Amino acid sequence: MPFSLLNVGVIGLGNMGKLHLLNALHMDDIRVVAAADKSEGNRKSVEKYHLKTYDDYTKLIDAEELDAVIVSLPNFLKKECIFYAAEKNLDIFLEKPVALNYDEAKEIVQKVEKENVRMTVGVNYRYYPCVQELKNSFDEGRIGDAVIATSDLILSGPLSHGKIPWPVPEWWLNKDTAGGGALIDLGYHLIDILSWMFGDLDVTYSNLGYRLNLPVEDSATVVLKSRTQGITCLVNAGWFSKSVFPDFNFRINIHGTGGYDSTDNYSPRDLRVHAVKAGMQNIFRRIIFKKPRYLDYTYYYSSYYEILDLFFEALKHGTENPIPLKKELDVIRLIDTAYNQ
Repeated sequence: MPFSLLNVGVIGLGNMGKLHLLNALHMDDIRVVAAADKSEGNRKSVEKYHLKTYDDYTKLIDAEELDAVIVSLPNFLKKECIFYAAEKNLDIFLEKPVALNYDEAKEIVQKVEKENVRMTVGVNYRYYPCVQELKNSFDEGRIGDAVIATSDLILSGPLSHGKIPWPVPEWWLNKDTAGGGALIDLGYHLIDILSWMFGDLDVTYSNLGYRLNLPVEDSATVVLKSRTQGITCLVNAGWFSKSVFPDFNFRINIHGTGGYDSTDNYSPRDLRVHAVKAGMQNIFRRIIFKKPRYLDYTYYYSSYYEILDLFFEALKHGTENPIPLKKELDVIRLIDTAYNQ
């Protein structure tokens, strides 16, 4: 049913939960009613926004009149929360991944479909401007028939750089609570993009690396093959690089019969210069009484705003889910296959 104003609750106030909360606060026709987190410190950190807070998401859901929830919990807590929200007839925006594994993901999708609620998975990398430009280039035939696609996402993951240390939550480095390491964390985004661009894929090779001697993999290389288009896709994901933003080791390359293209061709050469330009543009927008483009100055972080806004717009207007759950199930299937090869 379409809505004119959405009452929203935020469940989980870690880094991503706070980012989603801030994005929602900047959106038209969205009322963030309350937030929930077990951590008193996390709850106190959002008190400046004059929100009600709860130490248990069930209390939030039972006490407040909500239309939707944003779920940004550790992976092992997602299923129970989604089931509870779905049974209360709440639509759900879910921070990726869908679940710990493919079997659990199937249960979650079956549940939301049974309860007839809508759920969108936050695969924001699709909405990076450079990814959108690359997909347009491919769709318009400028690359010809794609033959090989390669993808890289090499960051520090939950492991901090010495310049900006932060504690690593225990659940991050436990396969039973996280589902895995770099592959399910960072590789998820790459596989989602490749699957979105090239259709149904299958795993033909996978290799997991343990350079840092962690309980979960700190690197992963996966080779995928398109069933319909014959494209070979290479995925490289890793947590082993102690990089600090704005350094960002991410790219998608497509090699085709008509040429070559890459997200590198559309990304800012210097994110600091981009930030200054975007900030000046937003000042001008304010002067002419237009709404500033929130997080535009970050280039990459604006995608979190865009995908959440698309979810809310779909709810408000009763339009198609921006991220089909069938495709997200397939991403988890491919990750499970890579782990089990």
